[in-house]
Amino acid sequence: MGPAHVLTDADLRAPFESDWTRRFGGPCSMVVRPASTREVASVLGACTARETPVVVQGGNTGLVGGGVPPAATDGTAPVLLSTVRLDHLGSVDLAASQITVGAGVTLARLQGAAGEAGLSFPVDLAARDSATVGGMIATNAGGLHVMRYGPMRAQIVGLEAVLGDGLVVSRLSGLVKDNTGYDLSQLLVGSEGTLAVITAARLRLVPAHPERVVALLGLPDTAAAVAVVDSVRRRVEGLQAAEIFYHDGLEVVLEHAGLAAPFGRPWAVYLLLECAGLTDPSGPLYEALAGLDVSDDGSAVAADRAGIERLWAYRERHTEAVSALGIPHKLDVTLPQARLAEFETAVRSVVSATASGSRLVLFGHVGDGNLHVNVVGPPPEDEAVDEAVLRLVASMGGSISAEHGIGRAKAGWLNLSRSPSELAVMRAVKQALDPAGSLNPGVLFAPRHITG
Repeated sequence: MGPAHVLTDADLRAPFESDWTRRFGGPCSMVVRPASTREVASVLGACTARETPVVVQGGNTGLVGGGVPPAATDGTAPVLLSTVRLDHLGSVDLAASQITVGAGVTLARLQGAAGEAGLSFPVDLAARDSATVGGMIATNAGGLHVMRYGPMRAQIVGLEAVLGDGLVVSRLSGLVKDNTGYDLSQLLVGSEGTLAVITAARLRLVPAHPERVVALLGLPDTAAAVAVVDSVRRRVEGLQAAEIFYHDGLEVVLEHAGLAAPFGRPWAVYLLLECAGLTDPSGPLYEALAGLDVSDDGSAVAADRAGIERLWAYRERHTEAVSALGIPHKLDVTLPQARLAEFETAVRSVVSATASGSRLVLFGHVGDGNLHVNVVGPPPEDEAVDEAVLRLVASMGGSISAEHGIGRAKAGWLNLSRSPSELAVMRAVKQALDPAGSLNPGVLFAPRHITG
């Protein structure tokens, strides 16, 4: 790869050794940046032969420590393999509405290529300028449009990957009907770099929906927001995003970003809805909202680009605003839709009791039951609030990870969402594909389990 892409100097390694939250990270022995599947295979083969662990990293936008080295190691510091130079962007296959891209291609670049061909890539994230395709597949990223298009798993029609010993597995034909045994591509989606290093992907594209309309609503509580989403979902075919945030979180955003308040008076809950289609979806959305108890002084609608961006800013700038408060405990969870309102009340009580004096900011994707619980105050190493929130989620039939993965942050609590038999099968798969245990050790499977 040449000395320019094997980084051993501490200053050059540093940006790769800490995650976006600043909560997770540790030292690696070197950073390697392969530019081809062949080079990835060579790196993994060499590391496995020398019993050297490998940490895999994409755009380093992860929030659970899955793409950075552990804080401390009991032996050899890992090699960090960055996929950012695997950035080949194929041409759009118009007949199939598909595209083949390297794992290091950013989401924004992928969306741009799809748009130039008159199509769209349906997964969207606020970190679109940095997040890479490989990392999004490895964590089965969700984002803003899951309620309409599904997460990354639903967009995969083929993968190329390298196992820990350097064996290349490639299936990039893009055949929609291919019922020939185990679907190895889907096995790797969400595996967080513990089974193989994804080097390329064949992705489905969808028709572009250029006509968009966004509504921001002020509501009295979470239950009202859930009811509005349910009603609009049944009446508006083009509903593709339903985002929720709260008064206390909005105050943090307004102070951080210098934005003006959206309405003349505050509301307890804010709901942002986006509809898109080939034709203007404003009419169906207006009709749906007209039949609901929505206050005139708590609603704003935009169909022009500037207006849409202005309304989205109230939601999308939550992450940076929270980070400005300090190092957050970020807990990304999913609840049954019917229990979201109950959870919102309960989690506020749990956080208050466990981390008195902390700042709690809630926001998320109400359309698919995914809330992001952000707690600022407890030291990064203090996991008491993490445990309390995750146990609450499990007790209500939810998942401890909606779209960020398990990483290192939640590995000790995986048994709250997976049964002993499921964990046994998952470990058997790990043993079969990575018998040396060299790929992302400590990610997904904790060295020790928190029980109960």
